Amino acid sequence: MGDYTVVAVFAIIGILFVTVTLWMSWFLRPFHEPVGQKVSTYECGEVPVQQAWSQLRVGYYIYLLIFVIFDVMVLFILPWALVLREMKAADMGILAVLYVFIFVSVLAVGLIYAGKKGVLKWE
Repeated sequence: MGDYTVVAVFAIIGILFVTVTLWMSWFLRPFHEPVGQKVSTYECGEVPVQQAWSQLRVGYYIYLLIFVIFDVMVLFILPWALVLREMKAADMGILAVLYVFIFVSVLAVGLIYAGKKGVLKWE
């Protein structure tokens, strides 16, 4: 068997598993039409005060994206810091520091740009 054949077999098995599971859950559930309390918005036992489809400001998503970017940066820098000692021993220390400096600089330029555009002002 080739490498791609194994991947194709696992992909087919995965797709079939999801399809069969969803079909079985639809087929075996009791048929009912939810009414009254079942269709209302659930807010941890509180009475809903507005519609569930309210829009949020785009600023919240910008903060989320900036958090995710810097969270991913930490995920990339921690393994780099752990292998830096071995890279120094192989005379690649300066190159490794240069690469991470470029990586952090690109993120810092993006953060400075977002700050100058006024995206980070919380209103």
